[in-house]
Amino acid sequence: MEDDAPVIYGLEFQARALTAQTAETDAIRFLVGTQSLKFDNQIHIIDFDDENNIINKNVLLHQAGEIWHIGASPVDKAVLTTCYNKTSDSRVVSCAAVWRMPSDWETGSNESPDDSAHNPQTLELLCHLDNSAHGNAACVLWEPMGDGKRVISLADNHALLWDLQESSTQATVSSIATLEGKGQLKFTSGKWSPHHNCSQLATANDTAIRGWDLRTMSQIYSIENAHGQLVRDLDFNPNRQYYLASCGDDCKVKFWDVRNVQEPVKTLEEHSHWVWSVRYNHSHDQLVLTASSDSRLILSNMVSISSEPFGHLVDDDELSDGEDNHQEDKGKEPLADSVVSTYEEHEDSVYAAEWSSADPWLFASLSYDGRLVINRVPRALKYHILL
Repeated sequence: MEDDAPVIYGLEFQARALTAQTAETDAIRFLVGTQSLKFDNQIHIIDFDDENNIINKNVLLHQAGEIWHIGASPVDKAVLTTCYNKTSDSRVVSCAAVWRMPSDWETGSNESPDDSAHNPQTLELLCHLDNSAHGNAACVLWEPMGDGKRVISLADNHALLWDLQESSTQATVSSIATLEGKGQLKFTSGKWSPHHNCSQLATANDTAIRGWDLRTMSQIYSIENAHGQLVRDLDFNPNRQYYLASCGDDCKVKFWDVRNVQEPVKTLEEHSHWVWSVRYNHSHDQLVLTASSDSRLILSNMVSISSEPFGHLVDDDELSDGEDNHQEDKGKEPLADSVVSTYEEHEDSVYAAEWSSADPWLFASLSYDGRLVINRVPRALKYHILL
């Protein structure tokens, strides 16, 4: 079907950092950060025009260094965080900072489509999340559904909760959680839960997943050997508060109920190499995206562990008497989980996949060679879920 054709955008540099612009709920917009050792790094602002199926871009300079992680403020469209590498005293250190886009970045592209690429504007530094005392920054997480004033940075074996003040130009550490244990422990990724009044955090280190209570900065659950190899990414189900997805270097994607962490609720084994990213759809939590260095992106329909395992639940009083029994019989079996689609437009490791914050049926994926692909949920499945 013509409408389902992917749209591809190529960056001239390698890239692995991608986020949807969370605060933007009208325009379909993604932010991509580049990884170049020789040239100034860039943030590409990708606008997708779904009526005409075309991409419009703006480029901003990020001269601080190679971008390893990017996060968008949930409140202010112009504010973002990056984790980046820089060389200091002939060694590489990973830093984190909060940035603001120039106020007129949107107008820059209207005069000439190539203008912003040849003469890009520079991001304005708001503040450093100075974690030099705590090690190298792996990622920065914004408080989901918050007021844009709290972030968490994961640096080596520390999780630092920051308060952003003075329009994000000052950051102070309000509390710290530390990973205790033998050896050189290091957080690889984390996710701030949107449930429980945003008071919980999940982190991954090595093969383990841990849950933290941010009010006391203490550990609340631990899944010691969650994966056979390194855990790469985590995501919370937006509609079921205890459900967590994880993926890792054992090529598996696992779904957990954190109240009972002895066994995963479900395991997917569709990828043939490391799985770098797992993302629940924000509205329809049966739709799960996974991205892997087998160069594939897989969309799964995990309906049996979703918030609507029987499809749409129908109120009893909506049913006529004649249909009553028939509906009950039909409703006893949860629908079967399935792989909806495998996307093979990438030729390199797919490091990131993100759902659009403006259109629940649209998502982007990014491979290391700088290829960004925008795809849609197949129309047949969309109507099946809606109707």
